[in-house]
Amino acid sequence: MMLAGAFFIYIEGVIMKYSGAEITIKLLEREGIDIIAGIPGGTNLPLYSALGKSKIRDILARHEQGAGFMSHGMARSTGKTAVCFACSGPGATNLMTAIADAKMDSVPIIAITGQVPSSLIGTDAFQEVDTYGMTIPITKHNFLIRSAEELLSAIPEAFRIASEGRPGPVLIDIPKDVQLETIEIESFDRSFEEDGLSIYIDEVEIKKAARMINCSRKPVLYTGGGIILSGAEDMLLNFSHKSSIPVASTLMGLGCFPSGDNMFIGMLGMHGQRYTNYIMHEADLILAFGARFDDRATGKVKEFCPNAKIVHIDIDSAEMNKIKKADIAIQGDIKQAIKQLLPLIEHNDRKEWTKTIMDMREKYPISKKMKHDEQLPEDIIKRIGGFAGEDTIITTDVGQHQMWVAQHYPFSKPRTLLTSGGLGTMGFGFPAAIGASLANPEKKVICFSGDGSFLMNIQELSTLSELKLDIKIIIFNNRHLGLVRQQQEYFYGKEYIASQFYCNTDFAKIGEGFGIESYDLEMDETPFLTLEKAIKKEGPVLINIPLAPEENVTPMVAPGCANYEMIGGEINE
Repeated sequence: MMLAGAFFIYIEGVIMKYSGAEITIKLLEREGIDIIAGIPGGTNLPLYSALGKSKIRDILARHEQGAGFMSHGMARSTGKTAVCFACSGPGATNLMTAIADAKMDSVPIIAITGQVPSSLIGTDAFQEVDTYGMTIPITKHNFLIRSAEELLSAIPEAFRIASEGRPGPVLIDIPKDVQLETIEIESFDRSFEEDGLSIYIDEVEIKKAARMINCSRKPVLYTGGGIILSGAEDMLLNFSHKSSIPVASTLMGLGCFPSGDNMFIGMLGMHGQRYTNYIMHEADLILAFGARFDDRATGKVKEFCPNAKIVHIDIDSAEMNKIKKADIAIQGDIKQAIKQLLPLIEHNDRKEWTKTIMDMREKYPISKKMKHDEQLPEDIIKRIGGFAGEDTIITTDVGQHQMWVAQHYPFSKPRTLLTSGGLGTMGFGFPAAIGASLANPEKKVICFSGDGSFLMNIQELSTLSELKLDIKIIIFNNRHLGLVRQQQEYFYGKEYIASQFYCNTDFAKIGEGFGIESYDLEMDETPFLTLEKAIKKEGPVLINIPLAPEENVTPMVAPGCANYEMIGGEINE
């Protein structure tokens, strides 16, 4: 019996019978998957039975959301599609936050869920939910598998969709009877390699963009995660240096341009540095390369770069003119677009623009002055960045600590910052760190978290203890939901409702309870020495760092305001 001929060739020999579960695992092996995080349950036990006979390493997470974010850590740090497993019902619904996060941040993951037997679908069977229907808005594509034969085409198609063009999540929902169904297979070898998506880049528009760049006096490169996804960081560096164009980055773009380079002007937007937002406001040309004009970056859209023409280049045509009207909009791979632009742009030292930028940097510097002997979070982050090494992978949760890291950590390489940007998911950073470490065992991984965020997926300390990965967990502990408290201070008349933790959680003791070496710097007389010693150790370490609740992350743009209307960020005298 010859099945799905587009994908298989005949190899003379014995025809074998495989179950749907075995077909799934063999196809995952063929796609190069070597690690899968997940949790078994009644509807995906056949998959786990087949997985147990495979060379693929299974990672037992303690929560399906943790498994989903472990796949994020693998995919975001390597650029390769990663896979996670969950059963039906609550297993699938627990996975959905991670799937939605992948959709927002363009992360190629494939979530494979078990489903009740086909005959029970629609009967409100035990642990039945409409996983397919529920995930339509939060996936790039999804499949409800009706037969074992369908897996032969659906799984390769899922990998193609997840990684092609603008990456994103794909869900494959497999009923239990399909996992158990057996069919005859002659071969799992491909007969050909699929052609990747090819998008023609309009040469006429490229030439128009080049002329606009050459004529501009105050251009700025507004770069996003697309630079990293495309692998265009080296070309971006050449492009910036050739025409002396400063580079501003979104949160997702950090690492695409060396932070120590003179042309780098930092992160823009809601928590961007003052001089960065002022420089953007002064620009006469914005080159939006691999970035979407999201609200956290633009602030009040009408006031975003009001005097600038815009050249927008992105792989996703849906982003063109969606929020901000572009003078030139080019759909295509950003690496190829820069390659075509480079020979057309002129060498230009832009002395006046460069001097303006230097003056703004001096007038609105990044660092605060120390208040007496207080240890500020930005100082802690800079010190860690100084001895951690440029190849260290940094993950963050969401909140004040995330913005401090974005503002002050010295990122110099792509895929060294893994953070939840679009969805802003608390609980992301720690399981993502586990995934990143699994995929990059030769690298140190540091997770910056807050006490509120860390409590979201604290159960994965059990997973870390078992795996003994080289992960350092830094908890900035202010006994509050810090960014919530800060907004209540600024915008809600200091009415601090439901933002304080009255229970003082002893994270060091909890870490020790899981068998993880832990430190609490609250009473430490030499905190920076302890911090450096702890981070340079091998294996997992947890470090609790107390912070004053009043320590806010600044600057901050209020909702509905323009980026130049920032709160805070002045030098503390």
